[in-house]
Amino acid sequence: MQIQPFLIAGVDEVGRGPLAGPVVAAAVILDPEKPIDGLLDSKMLSEAARERLDVEIREHALAFCIAEASVEEIDTINILHASMLAMSRAVAGLKTVPNLALIDGNRCPRLECPAQALVKGDQRVQSISAASIIAKVSRDRMMVQLHEQYPEYGFAAHKGYPTAKHRQAIIEHGVMPLHRRSFKTVRDALQTAVARKSQVLV
Repeated sequence: MQIQPFLIAGVDEVGRGPLAGPVVAAAVILDPEKPIDGLLDSKMLSEAARERLDVEIREHALAFCIAEASVEEIDTINILHASMLAMSRAVAGLKTVPNLALIDGNRCPRLECPAQALVKGDQRVQSISAASIIAKVSRDRMMVQLHEQYPEYGFAAHKGYPTAKHRQAIIEHGVMPLHRRSFKTVRDALQTAVARKSQVLV
């Protein structure tokens, strides 16, 4: 009788902090027969290393899925719950059902399989590192595409995070559809814009 392997899915998300764009999550089941060298937390890797590893993960993993929660969902249910939603979608989208999901962080989304949260899991578990990498690469590509539509905001450089240049761009050019209006910096910019319009009308 063939013994079925115990399958572990690593799960992580990226994009909680940005002022614009979706939050993106990934779930990855690595193949123990096809080890991948250099898996680390995506924040500890260069862009070139992430891009290289993204290709290897997609080629060699037993299964992976990338999912997201939209800006509208973030603004409706808040960023924490949207992150949980994106992670649950990523696990649900796996073509292979894992025996266990290991979640980066201190809480777990609602899943159909058993789950365990691991603080700094992206530095401790390779499958979580892999999820972190492909989620990061996927989201960064989304933001580069967004930059092509709205070059004045500089998304290709800051990926939507609240840098000084991004905050200044919001002040100068206003809030665009993919800005998270529930975030304070964006709310303040909207209020400033309304105040300026009121002054002009007076």
